Amino acid sequence: MIIRQHRKFTPINILFISIIGTFLCLGVFIHRPQDLRPVLLEPAANNLFGIEIGAGLTPAANVLLTLTLTLLQALLLNKVVNHFNFLGKPNFLTALLFMTLVSLFLPFLVLSPTLICNFITIWMMSKLFAIYKQADVKGLMFDLGMIVALGSLVYFPFIVMFLLLWIALIIFRPFIWREWITPILGFSIVYFLLGVAYYWLDRFDEFKAIFTPFTNSLTHTIRVDFQDYLVVVPIAIALLLFLAVLRDQYFRSIVHIRKSFQLLFYMLLLIAGSFYLNEKININHFLLCAPPLAIYLAYYFSFAKSKWVYESLYIIIMITIIYFQFM
Repeated sequence: MIIRQHRKFTPINILFISIIGTFLCLGVFIHRPQDLRPVLLEPAANNLFGIEIGAGLTPAANVLLTLTLTLLQALLLNKVVNHFNFLGKPNFLTALLFMTLVSLFLPFLVLSPTLICNFITIWMMSKLFAIYKQADVKGLMFDLGMIVALGSLVYFPFIVMFLLLWIALIIFRPFIWREWITPILGFSIVYFLLGVAYYWLDRFDEFKAIFTPFTNSLTHTIRVDFQDYLVVVPIAIALLLFLAVLRDQYFRSIVHIRKSFQLLFYMLLLIAGSFYLNEKININHFLLCAPPLAIYLAYYFSFAKSKWVYESLYIIIMITIIYFQFM
């Protein structure tokens, strides 16, 4: 009874989540080590600082490090969700569902810029959820502007999360023009300092090239195997059940939770829409969807009443992931 166990807030669940996360990536260890690649950051950071992560790792070490990082992300996200009491009472469902989502596709199971960027995503989410109860958020919005800029240096499409800052202000706050300006200042400082560094090194043309993705034409195709579509089917069913549970629970929830769920929806829309900032759509891009989707699914599994439905559904999700890894 996996879901029932993770509805409890007990430290032993950290061990269970680690075991499940390892189990869900067994197919990569056994069958697909030749497909693994080291992570390369965006040229904006890589060209200037020469940052390269995981270049000397063996495929097995690459997957093991990825598993460790995703487990840490799962626990951090779980802590954020419990802190803001999104699920009624503390539990480990968010961590469990996050580890499940990051195991959906083979490229999710190796080091990538989006994997690293999810640390920044979770950090940003924790600050965005705190906006509602603060009297003055100008300093917080300044910090968030810098966080988005730093995230875009790791993975450039993350830059669209700047729009999420203004959306959060619309959802959580009355209009105060200073709060709308401060994210711009925080964001600009990072790129201003980066531009100065490039100019100082007489490489300013390379700095201007950072923004060329905005001129990309809209890509219409994505290389996804038919099996990859099938592995998403149980997740889609779980999201439909989440909507049914949300409909019953929505107006029973406090205002902060309602607004936070709206924010997560717009976050998913921005992530989906930012794919055009890549010359070719890469399935890794959608790893950024894991944190908000994990919260949605954890909400369903927290409030679902039919034990045989939610337990069976999660088992089906696990079996589907493992089956298609070995196919």
